[in-house]
Amino acid sequence: MIRLLPERPILATSRLILRSPVAEDAPRIAELASDPGVARMTTSIPCPLAREQAEGFLERMEARDPAREEIFAIDLPGEGLIGLIGFHPGERPAPEMGYWLGRNYWGRGYATEAARSALAWVRDHWKKRYVVAGYFADNPASGEVLVKAGFLYTGEIEFRYSMARDAEAATRMMVWLA
Repeated sequence: MIRLLPERPILATSRLILRSPVAEDAPRIAELASDPGVARMTTSIPCPLAREQAEGFLERMEARDPAREEIFAIDLPGEGLIGLIGFHPGERPAPEMGYWLGRNYWGRGYATEAARSALAWVRDHWKKRYVVAGYFADNPASGEVLVKAGFLYTGEIEFRYSMARDAEAATRMMVWLA
């Protein structure tokens, strides 16, 4: 189900709600993303992530161009925000999908469920037929999520900088075609 509220979509899956993040999410984002195991699997999350940094991120996302960039808070009813998933412009002609979940929510299928719903939104609302994503080679679980969401390996490996690692990491690139 997709419901649009003033230019900000709300997506519902069987277990999750995907919605636009709000300023009140900053403490929870900082708490979950400050886990070194979470942050080191991303390119842009420092470890620890201060509340002020989470607030700054949310302010930047509030000013985003919804025709080019979208982000969803992944909510688990009864628990609240458990992670984020988003589509961001990059060097390629396609948006790039990125996501993370708090450690306590790994291995339960939430990332795959959120990705499938968000990709359906990209296809149906943005009319995009091509999305890219990458995952650090030392995080095969993320690759499994992307495969289950319909991504295919490109055979391309990029080296991307991770703030939490303060180093580059081999990144396996994938593509989703609607």
